[in-house]
Amino acid sequence: MTQEVEDRWADGLIARRAAEPGEMTSPHEEGAQPQDDIAFEPIGGPYVGEVRGRLDALRELVGLSRTRLDATALAEAGRVLDEASARQRLSARHTVVAVAGATGSGKSTLFNSLAGSQISDTGLRRPTTGAPIACSWTDGAAGLLDRLGIPGRLRRRPLDNAGVDLEGLVLVDLPDLDSAVVSHRQAADRVLALVDAIVWVVDPEKYADAVLHERYLRPLAGHAEVSFVVLNQVDRLPGEAADQVLDDLRRLLDEDGMALGEHGEPGASVLSLSALTGQGVGELREQLGRFVQERGAAARRLAADVDAAAAELRPLYVADGRPGLGERARRDFADRLGEAVGASAAGEAAEREWRRNAQRACGTPWLRLWRWYDRIRVPAVQRPRSDAQIEEQVTARQRVEQAVRTVADEAAAGLPAPWAQAVREAAVRGAEGLPEALDELAVREELERGTSPRPRWWPAAVLAQMVMTGIQVVGGLWLLGQIVGVLTPGLIVPALVMLGGIVGGPLIEWACAVAARGPGRRYGQEAERRLRETAAACGRAKVLDPVAAELLRYREVREQYAAVVGAGLAGTG
Repeated sequence: MTQEVEDRWADGLIARRAAEPGEMTSPHEEGAQPQDDIAFEPIGGPYVGEVRGRLDALRELVGLSRTRLDATALAEAGRVLDEASARQRLSARHTVVAVAGATGSGKSTLFNSLAGSQISDTGLRRPTTGAPIACSWTDGAAGLLDRLGIPGRLRRRPLDNAGVDLEGLVLVDLPDLDSAVVSHRQAADRVLALVDAIVWVVDPEKYADAVLHERYLRPLAGHAEVSFVVLNQVDRLPGEAADQVLDDLRRLLDEDGMALGEHGEPGASVLSLSALTGQGVGELREQLGRFVQERGAAARRLAADVDAAAAELRPLYVADGRPGLGERARRDFADRLGEAVGASAAGEAAEREWRRNAQRACGTPWLRLWRWYDRIRVPAVQRPRSDAQIEEQVTARQRVEQAVRTVADEAAAGLPAPWAQAVREAAVRGAEGLPEALDELAVREELERGTSPRPRWWPAAVLAQMVMTGIQVVGGLWLLGQIVGVLTPGLIVPALVMLGGIVGGPLIEWACAVAARGPGRRYGQEAERRLRETAAACGRAKVLDPVAAELLRYREVREQYAAVVGAGLAGTG
């Protein structure tokens, strides 16, 4: 269909009757007369009660999530906040109700019947309604109609005696929801997103139409409290057929998830009527009158929009299980870093050093003299690192990376995808330079440890070795004197003295080695503990703290999401 034809349908007879009596004009149009100076009650100021709390929580939730979630994921929530702010600044005395339906459902006929005059075109030629047309029962609704984008030439007033009980109602007749003209469907969808309530008009032939249920009723099932579902054209149904069709319509609405306002429970009103004959129109008018006089439709529509936005955001905020960093995960991470930095090997090395120092201090003078000679005879040379050392460094780096990945996965387990990704990224950023930092810590710990301290009994052991050495010397000189004839011969005594010194020295060295095992083991364990604690502190500062900060941020947004959900989706977690 060409644009020219579309424009012709969009104007129709409505455009040609733009100057008829009773028409409302926009004060923004050139030559339009100003509206009556009737003060209207704006909502003004912030919303109150539960709606205000949920809106504040939604606003805070969006603010906290902008750096973690994609803008498209927050688009609907942002739209709800914008529309809530826009509706808040407009009249609270008026309730905007849209009449929506498929082609041939008779919504324009119902619209005219409620208005008491032929305002919207009806007929067999389709589409009949090409643009939204509004009928307001009281003045002061210009701002609301401007928000809907309805020009002054498509604004009407009902007859003076048409439904005085509908004061405050702004009724909008929409284009067909299944119109063949795309622009008509787009106009209907745009207005449906802005009105306070909706009258869904269905007919006996298309009440189960998939387009209506899948595109509109099912997605808007949460808006049941601001919905009226009208089965029109019941005059075409014989006998009890109308009740049967109405029951089947209720069944379909229940399958769509739309609560029905029966037995005093909140939900959609479902009724049957004939706009052509007037049957049941009075009941609908009465229900609309009570609905408008309550002046709560805007807040209820907003609450339903918040519910819908919260349901859409649920996969982004509700975790499976209880994610976080438990004590076991922290302890395992510290153990992995300790293994990566070589804490066990460092402790064993410290223990060997202790025992080696004990052996050197408590060993026989002859053995220490030989070791001194061996050191000066073969000086130590600086040797390049072996392949084994290089391989060990690579393995240590891999262990650190594996430890970081493991703790990040444990912390992110069960989190919604965006927050799990944020936790992993925080861990990876913190792990940059962690292997090098651990290497520096290991070197510093070794330097600070220095030479192993000596127990108090070491000087006594050294003195005992000196005594044994003196005994050996005395026995040797005594024996030598007897051999050369300086002293009186008697080899047994000096030989025994010298033998006692020779045996006593190694015996004291062995006893000292046995005595040094316990302190040496404790010294090695203390060195390992210090290195593990230092590595754990480094890992905590670089990895665990950033991860914990992300988890805390998630808990904050989760609390805000719970406040947004409020009573609306409390049953869904």
